[in-house]
Amino acid sequence: MPYTLANLTELTEEIKKSRFIVKAAPITTADQAMQFIDHVSDPNATHNCWAWKIGQQYRFNDDGEPTSTAGRPILSAIEGQDCDQVVVVVIRYFGGIKLGTGGLIRAYGGSASHCLQQAELIELITRIPLQFHCYYNEWPIIENRLKELDAIIENQEFDAEGVKVDIAITKDKLQHLQKSISDITRGRVVIEL
Repeated sequence: MPYTLANLTELTEEIKKSRFIVKAAPITTADQAMQFIDHVSDPNATHNCWAWKIGQQYRFNDDGEPTSTAGRPILSAIEGQDCDQVVVVVIRYFGGIKLGTGGLIRAYGGSASHCLQQAELIELITRIPLQFHCYYNEWPIIENRLKELDAIIENQEFDAEGVKVDIAITKDKLQHLQKSISDITRGRVVIEL
C-alpha cells in the first residue's frame, strides 16, 4: 500500500565533510512539486538535486552531479519507502572530499531514504470516482449509506427532479454500494464510473 507524507520533513547528514540537507513534502501535482523545489533550493549550495513521484509520473534532476548519481537514487529512495505523491530535494554543500560515483549514489539515496524513514506517513487509499442521479426522497437514505461505506461526496448538484452526486469510494466497497443503491431506488439508478 503506498504512502505519502503527513507534512514537510527535513534531515541533515554530513558525509565526508559534505553537508546533505534533505527536504521532503507531500504533493498532488507536478506544479506543486516544481514550486516546492524552487522554494527550498539554495542558490548558494553546490547542488540542489531532486526527484518527485505522483502515481506513474516522476521526474528527477542531478543538478550538475554525474549522470544518475543523485536524482535517480533519490527517486529510488522514494519508491523503496513505498511512497507516492512525494517530492524530495537534497541540497549538497561540498566539503572538499570527492565521493566518487558509488559514494554519490549512496549519499543521495541514503540521505533521502533516511529522511523518508523518519517521516510521518499517511496511507494513500485509492478511490474510484462515481456519479449517479437520484430523487430527493431517496437522497437521505443513500447519503447515510455512503457515510457507512466511507465514501467521499465530492459534489452535489440539485435540479428539478433530484440530486446529481459525484462520489469516490474504495474498490472493495463498490459492489456493496451498487447493490444498496439498486435496492433503495428499485433498480432505477445506474452508477456511472
